[in-house]
Amino acid sequence: MEEMQNQEAPKMSSVENEEFELSHTDKLVGVFSEPGATFGKISKFPAKTLDWVIPVLVLIVMIILSQIVMRTNPEIKREIREKAITAVQKSLDDAVAKGQMTSAQADERLNGMEETMESTDTIQTIGLVVGTPIVVFITFFVISGFFMLVAKFGLKGTGTYKDVMVAYGLPYYIAAISVVVMTIAALAMSKLFTGVSVADFVGSDKSTLSGFLLGKLDVFSIWFYVVLGIGLAKMNKSDDTKKYIITVFAVWIVFSLLFHFLAKAVPFLAGLAG
Repeated sequence: MEEMQNQEAPKMSSVENEEFELSHTDKLVGVFSEPGATFGKISKFPAKTLDWVIPVLVLIVMIILSQIVMRTNPEIKREIREKAITAVQKSLDDAVAKGQMTSAQADERLNGMEETMESTDTIQTIGLVVGTPIVVFITFFVISGFFMLVAKFGLKGTGTYKDVMVAYGLPYYIAAISVVVMTIAALAMSKLFTGVSVADFVGSDKSTLSGFLLGKLDVFSIWFYVVLGIGLAKMNKSDDTKKYIITVFAVWIVFSLLFHFLAKAVPFLAGLAG
């Protein structure tokens, strides 16, 4: 009898110590509640494609719905059109100053654009629905690749590209929440929002240095990058989480500054400066 009991004991112990993979719902909740413990458990199993695809798709849907909903507000719709016309007018003024067209030609083109905007809502919506997934996925793949290189060669991490995609993808749920908050704030204030930073709420011009700095005071962005740093550390089997968080924030600030100053020289890049 004693031999049988002794033989059964190790079997019970192995069952108790067996690691069970988290469901995607558990991972979603864990990103908000216990990111360190959650990514620690995720790292013990092969990275799953669904763990980055689902949050990316959720963010895409939130962005599209947010833009459609905000455009139902007359004040926001008017502000969007005014910003577009102002940007085109600046471009035309530059062309006139360089002698590339006459003032009359510039006025004619601007008037034509204003008339066209009145009848292109459907086309803009289609462009939004088609373009948003393309932009978001391309951005996701490129940034994931960059962080993989940083982790592998800069921090001596052991994670794969797919591991980094999971570390970068799951925090997209935080970004999705920020889009919801942004939409609510925009509708409540009847004002176009492009984020939820201090700059967005006080109406600072993000093209200025002070506006840029206020644009970085964003609770959701800070939260996102902290969780990303934690995720990268765990998926790369590192115990030095602080090193990864500091690196992630350094990359964020350096590249934000780079695009901020580039946007002044090349207006086409203005959208990347945020």
